[in-house]
Amino acid sequence: MPSTEWMESEVRGILPNCVVEVTDLTGGSDHFHVRVVDASFTGMRPLQRQKIILNHFKAHIPHSIHAIDIRAMTPEQAETTGDTVFHPHGDGQGIHVKSIEKRQSKQDKE
Repeated sequence: MPSTEWMESEVRGILPNCVVEVTDLTGGSDHFHVRVVDASFTGMRPLQRQKIILNHFKAHIPHSIHAIDIRAMTPEQAETTGDTVFHPHGDGQGIHVKSIEKRQSKQDKE
């Protein structure tokens, strides 16, 4: 089953100079938010950036990975972008990363 660490390692394998953060959205290791910051994204459209990452994980979808929300940004964009992620089962609403981390921390204690 995929883990956040495995996902981060896989992204670094295709974008070695990136800064990557992976969040397990549901705690089930099958819905992930992947935030990638890399200077190589400069001049690319958002979908082009996302496809680099999505194509790498294509063999794992929909089997071990059900959903990936990808936010791929240049370093300049990352400086001005907030900390909200899209949750695929959150009625199309963004959810603040701190809310997800708080829920995961609570589940870990149970």
